Amino acid sequence: MRPETRNRAEIDDRYKWDLGRIFVTWDDWRAAFARLEDLIDAFVRRRGTLGAGAATLRDAYQAIDDLGQLAYRVWYYPSLRHDEDQRDNEVGARRQQVQLLMARWQQATSWFNPELLTLPIAQVRGWMDADPGLAVYRFAIENLYRQQEHVLDAQGERLMSLVSRFDSTPSETYSALSTADAKFPQITLADGRSVTVSYGEYRSILASSREQSDREAAFRAYLGTFDAARNTHAALYNGVCQRDWFAAQARGYETTIEAALHGNNIPVSVVETLIDVTRATTGGLRRYHRLRKRALGLQRYCVYDHQVPLIEFDRRYSYEEACAWVAESVAPLGPAYQAEVRRSLESGSIDVYENDGKRSGAYSAPVYGVHPYMLLNHNDTLDAVFTLAHEMGHNIHTVLAHSHQPFVYSDYTIFVAEVPSTLAEALLLEYLLARTADPRERTVLLQHAIDSIAGTFFTQVLFADFELHAHRLAERDQPITADVLNDLYGRLLTDYYGDVLDDEPLARLTWARVPHFFSTPFYVYQYATCFASAAKLSDEILDGNPGSRAGAVDRYLDLLRSGGNDYPMEQLRRAGVDLREPDTVRAVLTRFDALVGRLESELAALPPLT
Repeated sequence: MRPETRNRAEIDDRYKWDLGRIFVTWDDWRAAFARLEDLIDAFVRRRGTLGAGAATLRDAYQAIDDLGQLAYRVWYYPSLRHDEDQRDNEVGARRQQVQLLMARWQQATSWFNPELLTLPIAQVRGWMDADPGLAVYRFAIENLYRQQEHVLDAQGERLMSLVSRFDSTPSETYSALSTADAKFPQITLADGRSVTVSYGEYRSILASSREQSDREAAFRAYLGTFDAARNTHAALYNGVCQRDWFAAQARGYETTIEAALHGNNIPVSVVETLIDVTRATTGGLRRYHRLRKRALGLQRYCVYDHQVPLIEFDRRYSYEEACAWVAESVAPLGPAYQAEVRRSLESGSIDVYENDGKRSGAYSAPVYGVHPYMLLNHNDTLDAVFTLAHEMGHNIHTVLAHSHQPFVYSDYTIFVAEVPSTLAEALLLEYLLARTADPRERTVLLQHAIDSIAGTFFTQVLFADFELHAHRLAERDQPITADVLNDLYGRLLTDYYGDVLDDEPLARLTWARVPHFFSTPFYVYQYATCFASAAKLSDEILDGNPGSRAGAVDRYLDLLRSGGNDYPMEQLRRAGVDLREPDTVRAVLTRFDALVGRLESELAALPPLT
């Protein structure tokens, strides 16, 4: 059961992750930290040796692997502790220690790529052909030579590594401003209850309250917290854009998005096509929100009305129920996959409920050598059930990649990362639709499916559109202020929603509450491309004859097991998805329209709405 308390110490341990499998004590962490320092210092002494032969190069790569495996644990122990309560300055200081050590690591290894690139590729290929241990790193080496024109000389790479210690400053400051130091106000709801509008409570009210006045009050209270510091948020985001533009120019890229995509060999046209096709096909989105306005009986329809269920369906979804459904829903992926899900749910690696100071949102942390950890803020809403499925998709992706790839390829690209999480949500939706005989619950689930496309696809494309325009301001030496960003976001709302939305001035400040903008620029478009990929894969896994379904499952699991051993566009192509084709994007939009039509029919067949 969801605890009544927000005091972490009073929450049952079974709902909190056990970090003792990373390190038992802080003394163990400090010993590992010292060991990592030693390995970094030792690596510096390899400088000037790479040309000595295959064995020397192989040993250097293996030393990098040793550094990386230890760094996972040294970083995640204080990082996960910090996210339990971001007000704890002592833990925050230890986390900063690791960040500074990571910057030292980058400086200590900054010579490696430039030195390797002085060797002819034909010579290195000959070494790989003759040395199986070095051949493990073939894709990594070939990829480095592909990017050779953007790798600086040793002095340039050293300077970039020195600058890197400031890379996380905007994100860290944003996190402190929006979470640790945020003073969330209290509001009184229509039923007389007083609530503190934290992120979790804000989402819960918007997703469950039938009273528009409650939703409006929660929206204005929560966004008002960001509005009070809008100029600070804008200054931080300007720092993000200027940092990215500096890095792009320093490495010889023409634009920030080219720099962001080149490492994974993704054409800029993928993002441009995604935005262009979506912008040209917003009719279904507007149709859905007009339906919502009618069904809810609203005279005024605003962004805070997007999530509330269209019909009265007063049901809470416990964490225990969510776990059972998520495990059952993945049956189409086979018994081995389903067993991994059940192991993950029972592993003691999930932090379930919100508490004071805890980081908002949800994530899966891929701690190498240990089972991945998952942060949730479960609030008993249907959205929280799907969040568990989403993060479990990430967890099992990590488990399969780590168990089937050598360390160098154990991580996977962001471009692929959201495919299994989105597919997991699609499987859960089909499972829940099939198990319910209640037409009202079926209507709520259909709404959730539509909202998933609206939020995971349309909203993320809008976000990507915003990021692209904002970074272009930096590239053109244009000012980036709170007013400029508000105007930009406001124009995009009009471009995507037309006249469906009534004006709500605070909606233009939405950019300030999107953590990805500050922590991982040019990330969010991948939610949309991954949604398109997952939609195609789920169609193949759930539909068709048994033989074709089995082949689709095999290709999908191969994708997860492949980790980062190839370019993501190629990995998806082997799984059966080509994101260069506009029709891949249009297929999602066609599905959206069909779901809206089905929802219209379901609503028309129900008794009068209450």
